[in-house]
Amino acid sequence: MKVLVTGGGGFLGSTIVRMLRERGDEVRSFSRGEYPALAALGVEQIRGSLEDRDAVVAAARGCDLVFHVAAKAGIWGSYHDFYQANVAGTGHVIAACLSNGISRLVYTSSPSVVFDGSDVEGGNESLPYPEFYEANYPATKALAEQLALAANSPELAVTALRPHLIWGPGDNHLGPRIIAKGRAGKLRRIGSRPNLVDTVYVDNAARAHLQAADMLSPGSSVAGKCYFISNGEPLPLWDMVNRILAAADVPPVTRSISPKLAFAIGCICEGIWSLFRLSGDPPMTRFVAHELATSHWFDISAARRDFGYTPEISIDEGLVRLRRSLQNPPA
Repeated sequence: MKVLVTGGGGFLGSTIVRMLRERGDEVRSFSRGEYPALAALGVEQIRGSLEDRDAVVAAARGCDLVFHVAAKAGIWGSYHDFYQANVAGTGHVIAACLSNGISRLVYTSSPSVVFDGSDVEGGNESLPYPEFYEANYPATKALAEQLALAANSPELAVTALRPHLIWGPGDNHLGPRIIAKGRAGKLRRIGSRPNLVDTVYVDNAARAHLQAADMLSPGSSVAGKCYFISNGEPLPLWDMVNRILAAADVPPVTRSISPKLAFAIGCICEGIWSLFRLSGDPPMTRFVAHELATSHWFDISAARRDFGYTPEISIDEGLVRLRRSLQNPPA
């Protein structure tokens, strides 16, 4: 096949690209930058923005399948920027598929689209979208997911995957932030509850995308559906954080603050950042305070049943690989 991967230079996107190339697919990446690692894999790279409809349509020309992985992520930023990248950008990808006669689209969503600030324990795909979001990222990802699934039709089969807290070697977001804050002594446990949280090793998340795509066609059992993706090994959140820190030889987090204090700090920080238009992320937000103080793990039986998803890399094995990569970073 000839496959387009939006965000092919990113953490998850590049892993999907690698797996596609390993099985012999021809791959084209659409990203803002250019990546030597993709060039080394023989990947065609097209630079552009999701906000440019014509560029997205042109990038998809001649392809058989699209993985829409690119998105604007983060805990802070203007709603307009998140909307343009995540919602308008997804609309442009759908238009690119339809105008180019592409019949399969795999959309990368997020479990945060159903997070309402309370515990989620074993939640499945029947969970509703909340009426209110505390951050622009989940709000716009929810709109984008609904837009993608609504585009499912006899001409275009669409499925949406919701990988939860992706980590592993090559991570440029979650893991590095945890390790950097741990080294600086800026991490604090939120509360004392052993709140369970799902995560997913990056290779497992990428493989799920390929498995879903292989089962996807107009009218198939996966078309028009969303799926939670994780390692299926929920652990106490701070145990997982400390295991990631240990992989980088950083001491564990021992100090804590109450959930109510964390939420109050988040409210204050958001007010200050908004009032003074400060750059960068606030040290705490309401969304992060609730994420760190609650359980959120999901039932992945639908993905197992519908496209044979099985997490091949355990958390233990993933941490061994993570530690190895941190000790021997790429040149």
